[in-house]
Order: sequence, then C-alpha cells, then structure tokens
Amino acid sequence: MDYLMQLTGNRILIAGLISWAIAQVFKAINNVIITGEFSLERLFGDGGMPSGHSATVSAVMLSVGFECGFDSPIFAVAAILAIIVMHDAMNVRLESGKQAHLLNIMTEHMEKLTGKDLNNDEKLKELLGHTPTQVGAGCALGLVVAIIFHLVF
Repeated sequence: MDYLMQLTGNRILIAGLISWAIAQVFKAINNVIITGEFSLERLFGDGGMPSGHSATVSAVMLSVGFECGFDSPIFAVAAILAIIVMHDAMNVRLESGKQAHLLNIMTEHMEKLTGKDLNNDEKLKELLGHTPTQVGAGCALGLVVAIIFHLVF
C-alpha cells in the first residue's frame, strides 16, 4: 500500500502523465477537426500533433529540475533522455513512417498487377514519427504543464 501512496504522490510522474494525456486528447480533437471522425487510435497512438512523447519527456525533465535541482545528476539524465527521445521522433521514427507508406503503396501496386493478395497481414503503420513542429509543440506543452503543475502543487 505504501507503493501506491508513493506513486500517487510522485509529482514528476504525474506531470509527465498529465502532459502525455493532454497531448493525446489534442491529437484526437485535431483528428476530428481534420477528418470529421473520432479515432480511438489517435487518442492512444503514436505520431500526430502534438508529440505525446515530447510532451512527456519535457515535462519530466523540467519537473526533475524543479524537484531535484537543475544541477543534479538526475536532471542531467532526464535532459539527455528528453533530447534523445525528441531527436528520435523527428528522425528515425519519422523516416520509418515514410518508408512504411512507400512499402504500403508498393504492396498495393503489386497486388493490382498480379491479382493476388500479397500481404495477409495488416498494412504497415505509417504514422510513427513527428515533424519538427509537432515535436516543438509537444515540448512546449510539456514545459507549460510542468511549470503550472510546479506552481499549483
């Protein structure tokens, strides 16, 4: 029971989770505005505006700084982790999504040419990464949430 109290009182964890949740809700709302349809995938999935990963790690990083000090080793770890996650979202994961899109197109063309279903699996997931704008928006969201959370609690 002590573990549950510790988890619910962990301000760093809560700030990160709140940032992630807000980012995901924004993604779902954005999807409704663009497509006119609600998608549960947008509420929990990767990719899109703003980056939930960036919101989470930036909120955790700043919250660690507030809680432990900006000169603490744990802040340094949180800052480096945030940089790596955001860099990965803009580069590796974004490029993987582009490759998945092209492979899905190629598979569709091959199926039309051969008349055979070449892929028994689902299409490759294309929305994996983020543009720099999406990462920047997620980062800003996380920083704002961490500041508000720190000032209020």
